[in-house]
Amino acid sequence: MPCLNLSTNVSLEGVDTSAILSEATSTVAELIGKPKAYVMIVLKGSVPMAFGGSEQPAAYGELVSIGGLNPDVNKKISAAVAEILSSKLSVPKSRFFLKFFDSERSFFGWNGSTF
Repeated sequence: MPCLNLSTNVSLEGVDTSAILSEATSTVAELIGKPKAYVMIVLKGSVPMAFGGSEQPAAYGELVSIGGLNPDVNKKISAAVAEILSSKLSVPKSRFFLKFFDSERSFFGWNGSTF
């Protein structure tokens, strides 16, 4: 159950967030090798955020997954998500960090239990 949590200081008002969520879902599912039905994307806008002392458009993300992550996959996901943020929200690729967490099944709760 991969979960990509994205926060940005860019306002999402007037933005087609469905397109961002859909593209991010497809990207994560394809690159990690998990069904889209298990991928969760969280997108938060207008988050007070400074990067390098500047409040220009920036973003931070965390991707948690049970397996499927490795240095090669992480690099591809980072590039793909940076492209989505750049094209859809005008966040420069150089103003985006993404942290990866490969978690154990017992550390994921779902359906009132753990995996």
